[in-house]
Amino acid sequence: MRYLIVGPAWVGDMVMAQSLFKALCQQDSQAEISVLAPAATFSLLARMPEVKEGILSPIAHGKLNLSAHRELGNSLKGKFDQAIILPGSLKSSLIPFFASVPKRSAWRGEMRYGLVNDMRKLDKSKIMLMVNQFLALAAAKDADLPAREYPSLRVDEENRRQCCQKLELNRDKKILAFCPGAEYGPAKQWPAKHFAELAKKKISEGWQVWIFGGPKDVAIAEQIQNAVNHSDCLSLAGKTSLVDAIDLLSLADTVVTNDSGLMHVSCAVDRKVVVIYGSSTPQFTPPLSDSAKILSLNLSCSPCFERQCPLKHLDCLNTLSPDWVNQNVDALQA
Repeated sequence: MRYLIVGPAWVGDMVMAQSLFKALCQQDSQAEISVLAPAATFSLLARMPEVKEGILSPIAHGKLNLSAHRELGNSLKGKFDQAIILPGSLKSSLIPFFASVPKRSAWRGEMRYGLVNDMRKLDKSKIMLMVNQFLALAAAKDADLPAREYPSLRVDEENRRQCCQKLELNRDKKILAFCPGAEYGPAKQWPAKHFAELAKKKISEGWQVWIFGGPKDVAIAEQIQNAVNHSDCLSLAGKTSLVDAIDLLSLADTVVTNDSGLMHVSCAVDRKVVVIYGSSTPQFTPPLSDSAKILSLNLSCSPCFERQCPLKHLDCLNTLSPDWVNQNVDALQA
């Protein structure tokens, strides 16, 4: 079988999609998997051995650009037996349609009848986990879920060595990695002051702290670093590519993270992870790892799934103490 997977635009979702790729390869050892991905998640594909080919989407986020969809779709005609469309948008189904892929599978989303000819109706009471929603599209309608394997991103040891040299990093002390950002919004971000308090505690115990994130996370990373004011607290935010972060996170002894893309990356490089949940829930996007501690206060207003706290207090994160997080970091080290 030759598969065209229309991949997600969010880093965490693309990492979880690797479980689908693994399932397809389990079903057919000769499966050929190509993944259409936007620039934000495209680099992840090179770290997934199951993916034969990554196809970079030329369409900018939020743009329809029908002619670009048609042009790319026409160039892919005759190359695939089945398309599996993971996003729920109408535009995500256009390229498989223009490519005349015989079977085009997806959950019912925006009005795309005719574009999708294997339409599934999702019952979230039966399939709540996003990773299982992806997996179900690998099976026939109403069939049992395929066996699930955790994502496992390949680490490039040479690139890791070069990154350590370029950023002047060393491993002479235990490494506590922080991932304080959350692309979705502030309602998923544990406060910088709490990260800083935890960093001070672990540095006093002989650890070092590396802070990860993209360009949008530079401000919160610097806020933490400035509050700690210690040479063993280093901000790498905005200084690494996504694949660099994969390789460097693989060195961490423990990762403390919000529910974010880098949380899923940390799990996929087999790290011990403490995950802090605010506006979201592990019942939808849990860490896919046997070495993870999940922390949530489970307030009556949670999960709200909002980008900003609708009640203006953010108690789900503000009152989640650094001491509790530290206890779970220590528990993972025991």
